[in-house]
Amino acid sequence: MKIKVNGEEQAVEGSSISIAQLLKLNEVENPGMVTVQLDGEFVDKDNYEATQVKENNEVEFLYYMGGGSV
Repeated sequence: MKIKVNGEEQAVEGSSISIAQLLKLNEVENPGMVTVQLDGEFVDKDNYEATQVKENNEVEFLYYMGGGSV
């Protein structure tokens, strides 16, 4: 199936994949520091295993960035 991850088309085997599996597939090192949007809607971290990404879905991985003023 084809999906978009962070604006890039990606081919994934099968007819669906969980967000948790997709994070592993994309080698996200610290999934706890990533917020995920599926078709523009935020997905609760507790639902990463249960939420399925399907053909033509768009997924965004939003990374937390630390920072501050000097």
